Amino acid sequence: MVSRHVSAVIPVAVVTLAIVLLWYVGAALLNLAWERSVAERNGTTPTTMQMLRNTMQQERPVLPAPHQVVQEIIDTTVHKKITSKRSLIYHAGVTLSSSMLGFLMGTLLGIVLAVIIVHDDALNKSLLPWIIASQTIPILAIAPMIIVVLNAVGIQGLLPKAFISMYLSFFPVAVGMVKGLNSPSSSHLDLMRTYSASSWQTFFKLRLPTSLPFLFTSMKVAVAISVVGAIVAELPTGAVAGLGARLLAGSYYGQTVQIWSALVVASVLAALLVVLVGVLGDWVNRRMGLAHG
Repeated sequence: MVSRHVSAVIPVAVVTLAIVLLWYVGAALLNLAWERSVAERNGTTPTTMQMLRNTMQQERPVLPAPHQVVQEIIDTTVHKKITSKRSLIYHAGVTLSSSMLGFLMGTLLGIVLAVIIVHDDALNKSLLPWIIASQTIPILAIAPMIIVVLNAVGIQGLLPKAFISMYLSFFPVAVGMVKGLNSPSSSHLDLMRTYSASSWQTFFKLRLPTSLPFLFTSMKVAVAISVVGAIVAELPTGAVAGLGARLLAGSYYGQTVQIWSALVVASVLAALLVVLVGVLGDWVNRRMGLAHG
């Protein structure tokens, strides 16, 4: 058991180490031009090692070094009150609330659409292509329009951002559930017909249980996308709270360290949500007797 966990951790650790090393190299290369410019203006000739050290300590670097991002995250989480507008925990909570609402609505919408598609051949041929086509529209293009329209009818606050998250998250759930509901073999379906089971009995006793592994797999994708949708929805509104607001503020004032810290926190938040959905899915599958291995 221990060796299996170790063998699973080692590849992740190696990839993480490689990313950090490449990050440091990229920071040095991208920030070196500024150090050369400063040296020329001051008429000094620092050594290459001095300039490389300086690239890791710039106040507004083109690409901040990993330790600068980590320090910024510590300063804006551990050293700030959760209720402070400068706390990343506070902003992550704002983004989390809208993304979770959008994820729940998107999951429900995706399941309903999948059930309708599976039980109606006409809708399968007409509705599914439109669902797929809806995802070809760039979210950055339609997010401002959705928010403006919703504001015009008096829908403000959390819901507009949640609708953007729902728009992104319903698609993987719908596609995954369609595949899951269609996954029972023909022999199992024939057996249900032999028992004179109705279509709804077949659905609840066969199709739905066998679709659960597909559902939770698609929910992992959906929950990560919902966080992206919430952040994107915060950008065109000029929001003052949320990780999207931190990105906007950082871009306005050239605070690249602030931008990258918000991005890292967003990625960690999405990863934790994916893990949580995965744990929930494993528990449900074990309870249903669907776990393998």
